[in-house]
Amino acid sequence: MAYDVVVLGSGPGGYVAAIRAAQLGFKTAVIEKESLGGICLNWGCIPTKALLKSAQVNEYIKHAKDFGIEANGAPQFDAIIKRSRGVADKMSKGVQFLMKKNKIDVIMGFGKLAAKGKLEVTDKDGKKQTVEAKHIIIATGGRSRQLPSMPIDGKKIIGYREAMVLPEMPKSMIVVGSGAIGVEFAYFYNSMGTKVTIVEFLPRIVPVEDEEISKELEKQYKKSGITIMTNSEVTSVDTAGNGVKAKVKTATGEVILEADVLLSAIGVAANIEGIGLEELGIKTDKGRIMVDKYGQTNVPGVYAIGDCSPGQALAHVASKEGIVCVEAIAYNEKKYHHQPEAIDYNNIPGCTYCVPEIASVGYTEKQAKEAGFEVKVGKFPLSASGKASAAGHTEGFIKVIFDAKYGEWLGTHMIGYNVTEMISETVTARKLETTYHEVLNAIHPHPTISESIKDAIEVAYGEAIHI
Repeated sequence: MAYDVVVLGSGPGGYVAAIRAAQLGFKTAVIEKESLGGICLNWGCIPTKALLKSAQVNEYIKHAKDFGIEANGAPQFDAIIKRSRGVADKMSKGVQFLMKKNKIDVIMGFGKLAAKGKLEVTDKDGKKQTVEAKHIIIATGGRSRQLPSMPIDGKKIIGYREAMVLPEMPKSMIVVGSGAIGVEFAYFYNSMGTKVTIVEFLPRIVPVEDEEISKELEKQYKKSGITIMTNSEVTSVDTAGNGVKAKVKTATGEVILEADVLLSAIGVAANIEGIGLEELGIKTDKGRIMVDKYGQTNVPGVYAIGDCSPGQALAHVASKEGIVCVEAIAYNEKKYHHQPEAIDYNNIPGCTYCVPEIASVGYTEKQAKEAGFEVKVGKFPLSASGKASAAGHTEGFIKVIFDAKYGEWLGTHMIGYNVTEMISETVTARKLETTYHEVLNAIHPHPTISESIKDAIEVAYGEAIHI
């Protein structure tokens, strides 16, 4: 079995790379050990959004009277989980269709680099076959990172996969880690009626976000009944009883937290073990495969994209890395007309789908100042947005950061209703090197929440109309 391009892994990096390779005329195959679409479609981005939508509908029912409607109903936990799995299955079948449409061979099994240009694939029955490829793209993704103090057992100490398919709703849950995975599940389970406690090692939750975003989310979470412990570390977990007892070291001393279950959400570890990297001498650093700006490893003909390489562990990053990698291969083989543009990792949008949602791109205010910029900052509260008021979601704000000298758009940080749908304006504008002047002269539709971006820019430049 010989191919031009073989992709190891079919997540949002792998299947997108395979499709682009097929479009550019390469004979292509993907190797997948579990389900097409990888973690994102089956156990990550997509099914979690289905769970969060159920939580939002539940919240609407709870507050239906605020909208002048009588409604009641209790969440059916098993039905919610079933719907989420159905959405994931539908998306995975969609990837199967795309593979057939683009004439990409799908080889099910665990793939391992065997030699230069060769992979050994072992299927679920232990049967092995060799696949040859001129170009091999590693897109093996990541999994829940584990700490020795709380080893995941899948029952009382769980990762994100188990959190999506628990057999029954827990009465209480400890969430360790407050990145996107942690705060999304904290919101979901809190909405369902679980007593949730978040434990974060760093001084603030969602620590990669702008400091004001962290403060606002903490305020909203505490208002909804979530307990938050920052500057805190779980040092050990006892699972001997009915639930879990977590020993937590805080700034003021040690406490014991008790709950039905503990969710470990402390980040992602790359899946790079046992795939033949050492045999081929492929360089790694800090658990990731080292690559150049086009995904090329130190071994010619072997590439890596997505969560197993050094960029941000985000689905949309993996997809773009896959496209850039394949187009660079095609350019070198004279199948593509120009060298692709390398990714600007400082213009990657980040979205967190808790409620209120968080979306951001570019420099935080602190980062911009540390980089030597003199900044203009504008903040527009969604309490002043007519559309947000009509939607019943006035919590949160839009924050924009500009370079005072040249008017360059340095960053945008948003927390509030539907803001994940609004961040693309900033990404595109920054890509086009737009200044505040062009954005203010681009007419934004009213009433929308997205016009609040323009309002925030007006605040930054002393031209505020609506506050």
